[in-house]
Amino acid sequence: MKRITILDSHTGGEPTRLVLDGGPDLGTGPLDKRATRFQKKFDRYRSAIVNEPRGSDVMVGALLVPPHRAGCDLGVIFFNNVGCLGMCGHGTIGLVASLAHLGRLKPGRVAIDTPVGAVSAELHTDGRVSVTNVVSYRKAKNVDIELPNDTDIPGHALVRGDIAWGGNWFFITETDGGTFGRDQLDFLIGFSRLVREHLGEQGYPEVDHIKMVTRSATRGVDERNFVLCPGGAYDRSPCGTGTSAHLACLAADGLLKEGQPHVVESVIGSRFTGRFRWHDRAKGEIAPTITGEAHVCAEATLLLDERDPFCWGIRG
Repeated sequence: MKRITILDSHTGGEPTRLVLDGGPDLGTGPLDKRATRFQKKFDRYRSAIVNEPRGSDVMVGALLVPPHRAGCDLGVIFFNNVGCLGMCGHGTIGLVASLAHLGRLKPGRVAIDTPVGAVSAELHTDGRVSVTNVVSYRKAKNVDIELPNDTDIPGHALVRGDIAWGGNWFFITETDGGTFGRDQLDFLIGFSRLVREHLGEQGYPEVDHIKMVTRSATRGVDERNFVLCPGGAYDRSPCGTGTSAHLACLAADGLLKEGQPHVVESVIGSRFTGRFRWHDRAKGEIAPTITGEAHVCAEATLLLDERDPFCWGIRG
């Protein structure tokens, strides 16, 4: 019987499962290499931790590992129901809140090593967490994605959006219509999946997240968004890496000033506040900071019994 000790939290409704003990030993070296090792040699652990019957499609795992980059206090590899993630904004907020719950972190700053670069986080005295993400930028503006003529989504044969990096790759499309309520989830999920499928066919196979943006009817909120994650689930939080990518687009277009707050609301109404400073204005590169809060919601030990036919998870 294998045992994996976990601590669950949610950030704006989006869960993070922190692995405290019992995960695979990935050795040493750069985190991108260790993430690849995790995926190639220990993928069944990933599946056992976040997939059914112990988890769900929306669950994001966080594996604590020793850091490699100089100056980092800890390392983390994020993963979901289909594989590893480059970075995870909501997961980093959940990680910091979880370590604070355990008494391992006090208010202040912590440097975190990830497979795509070093990030920093600040735990505030009120429990909020601010994450300064990896350098983010827009790769392409006004990319047109042609959907098939026989699509059952009328009026959407051509979708225009930006491709941007915020620790993961995003296609970001904006619309003035729609409220992005939970009653629209079937449409939003189906439409986003169709867009992602045709992004790959039209030369952007690296893009695995789709972010749709509309105006928010909530006073003091700048946008409401819907984000489809790589495994097919939608993000319950406003998405930290997606907000980072979108801030890069807004900054490049002169629609957001350095240091200006940008409040983002998810499809379930949870909120992040984003800001940026220029990293390299000439290249359109920003250093985004996302602020939100997480709540610890479970302590548990996962039991892995080799006699169980679904010991290593129900894989899609």
